[in-house]
Amino acid sequence: MTFVAEGRLSDSPYVDSIWRGRADTDHTLMCPADGRWNLCFTNLNGRMQISAEGAMSKAVPKTHIEDVDWLVIKFKLGVFLPGVPARKYLDGAALLPEAARQSFWLHSSTWEMPDYENADTFVDWLVRDDAVQLNPVVSAALQDRPQIVAERTLRHHFLRTIGLTQSHIRQIERARDAMTLLQHDVSILDVVDRLGYADQPHLTRSLKRFMGYTPTQVMGWRLPV
Repeated sequence: MTFVAEGRLSDSPYVDSIWRGRADTDHTLMCPADGRWNLCFTNLNGRMQISAEGAMSKAVPKTHIEDVDWLVIKFKLGVFLPGVPARKYLDGAALLPEAARQSFWLHSSTWEMPDYENADTFVDWLVRDDAVQLNPVVSAALQDRPQIVAERTLRHHFLRTIGLTQSHIRQIERARDAMTLLQHDVSILDVVDRLGYADQPHLTRSLKRFMGYTPTQVMGWRLPV
């Protein structure tokens, strides 16, 4: 076995899902585009590294090196880390400084490393300290409950919070929906019709750009997107 991973959804209004895994040998996976921020904790031979991963505008390959253990807290769309500029870390990550053993600095405070079981409680503590915040304007817009703000103001909220425009986020989310339908054996033409793609080539270009795969590659797969 070279790579194992598991994940779970969260009841937290700030957390989308929590994932953990281990690579026994070097293992490369396609990392899909995503507008959600992550907190990533990796452990390689006892050395911890903590990073705040920004939104991903397109699919890119990511390699998990041999003997690495990792934990990822994936936040919901519209949740952000104040003080970590979204545009600066689009398609990238900010390394967070280590403090004492098994702790790190974030938002001018030190925090103990979470684990898979207590990650939700850990996020609750971050929220109480305002180290994690939800942008209500972005959240409402993504749920089709837009507040009365000018289009320019709404664009500013998206770029400041996520680093991507609302249009870009909707394209990514539509590609994620297409992946889910294809994984549940919905035909390619039905996916095109249901999700409003112009034609099959349009769907193929979108999936290749945002998910890293073509429709025929993913039909019947069970991928964690």
